[in-house]
Amino acid sequence: MATEDDVRGIALSLPGAYERESYGGRPSWRTKPRMFSGIRDDPEALVVWVASVEEKEELIASDPGTFFTTSHYDGHPVVLVRLDDVDADELRELVEESWRLRAPRTLSANRDRAPGR
Repeated sequence: MATEDDVRGIALSLPGAYERESYGGRPSWRTKPRMFSGIRDDPEALVVWVASVEEKEELIASDPGTFFTTSHYDGHPVVLVRLDDVDADELRELVEESWRLRAPRTLSANRDRAPGR
């Protein structure tokens, strides 16, 4: 089971990442110029970007207990993740991939070239 603090720790470890309040005062994590992850209410869930709407649909179909969406995200490559149903490794993978998709290319390219990568 993952927590908001787990998300925070992963997100803030990524280059250029910072935390900012989003809708309803909920936390979101961003790089300039955009958000790459957040926590939403009703129901509480992690918000992450995926590579495509097709990937989103595949995740939801593969594990609808963990992955879901709402009409607000229809047509967008954004998936919602129930934190209670995701482990630490999967959480890290989801947040890092979302960051990679949304961060400026210079940040993600620099990280990919870092030693140990």
